[in-house]
Amino acid sequence: MAVGVFELFSVGIGPSSSHTVGPMRAGAVFARELRERGLLEEVASLRVDLYGSLAATGRGHGTFTAVLLGLERFEPEEILPEQVEERLAAMAQTGRLNLAGSRELDYTVDDMLLHPLTVLPRHTNGMRFQVADDAGATLHEATFFSVGGGFIVREGEEETAQKELEESKKELPFPFHTAAELLGRCASKGLKISDIMLVNEKASRSEEEIREGLLHIWRVMEACVESSLKREGLLPGGLKVRRRAPDWHERLLKEDKDRDPLYWQEWVNLIALAVNEENASGGRVVTAPTNGAAGIIPAVLYYALNYAPGMAGATGRDAQRHRDDVVVRFLLAAGAVGVLYKEQASISGAEVGCQGEVGSASSMAAAGLAEVMGGTPAQVENAAEIAMEHNLGLTCDPIGGLVQVPCIERNAIAAAKAINAAKMALWGDGSHRVSLDEVIVTMRETGRDMSSKYKETAMGGLAVNVVEC
Repeated sequence: MAVGVFELFSVGIGPSSSHTVGPMRAGAVFARELRERGLLEEVASLRVDLYGSLAATGRGHGTFTAVLLGLERFEPEEILPEQVEERLAAMAQTGRLNLAGSRELDYTVDDMLLHPLTVLPRHTNGMRFQVADDAGATLHEATFFSVGGGFIVREGEEETAQKELEESKKELPFPFHTAAELLGRCASKGLKISDIMLVNEKASRSEEEIREGLLHIWRVMEACVESSLKREGLLPGGLKVRRRAPDWHERLLKEDKDRDPLYWQEWVNLIALAVNEENASGGRVVTAPTNGAAGIIPAVLYYALNYAPGMAGATGRDAQRHRDDVVVRFLLAAGAVGVLYKEQASISGAEVGCQGEVGSASSMAAAGLAEVMGGTPAQVENAAEIAMEHNLGLTCDPIGGLVQVPCIERNAIAAAKAINAAKMALWGDGSHRVSLDEVIVTMRETGRDMSSKYKETAMGGLAVNVVEC
């Protein structure tokens, strides 16, 4: 299936799309297959093997518990934080897993087999599930890879998935694989980038469904911020990182009662921090395109809705309609750029470093902002290129395997980069020396050449040079 805006922006729980959402999704797929094949009554034992980055940083990323929840048939899009707490407490108390929601087994996190130094050929985020009967005979087994943004790929189906992707793209009205092709579509049809993306999305949904779906995504982003601003104290995990968003919000309400444009960056910082503090708490967030980079797009979209020309002070039904239009066009344009990264390179920190997560999100946000501020397709592409160019080489080295340091502040910094990139592009005419396609290829190659210890393994960088306690 062709990657679309609703694959890039999906609702899940924190703290990581590749280490929490993806493993939960894989566990749920395996559980569903057991039920569909009528195997549950025969299951006597379960084996879960986690490889590479999932094993190395899985405890801090919530991977182990996410797998258990998935095996109980919970889906990341539907499960609520309070359900997570309830089920994990029950598992801890009883030591039992309710496989596929109907088969109880004695199984806990401690029963998982971890292989942090073993990387399976397809991807460093590998996981293998196996169930056996009373005699020890294997009933069913499957290996999955969590490839970033909550996307999963099954071992042995990579070529099939790629062929299906290529075939599904042919069915789109305006298929594109590169930024050059995307710009060519815009030029030949006289359309904006968000228009091209909308027409493609309409191949599988009505325009009303697309609009409502994207507005729902924005509402979840807003709810994420609201939830975060109510939390105080320290983030979970043992690093003793203090939540800053509630205090910052209180200060801003006192200092900026009239929404002075001079405070735009403080508000952008606040939104980014709030989202990522909520993510670090295991709260409900939108992968945009990943959980680790979830704060960038909502922060820049907040800027577009409150500080872009023509937005400040607008009220009434027409104003609300206009705001909704901005949200939809922003996310469509950002999604178009996200498709390029997902299909040409990677959005997985474990595969290409944080340039694939924060860098991609910053690039997408810059494109979305340039689009809604009236940029031409060439200017939008330029904005996306500028933002990524200055995130190249960004490593993924979270302390303690927790999506907290440097991840939370990094989202705020990247949001500001995205806004500046859009403004720089809009002051130009769209012509520039380095293309977005060239930057994407460079990001992919940089990630391939980057030492593995700087790619979400907790073996290099801040992860080893900063004392955790």
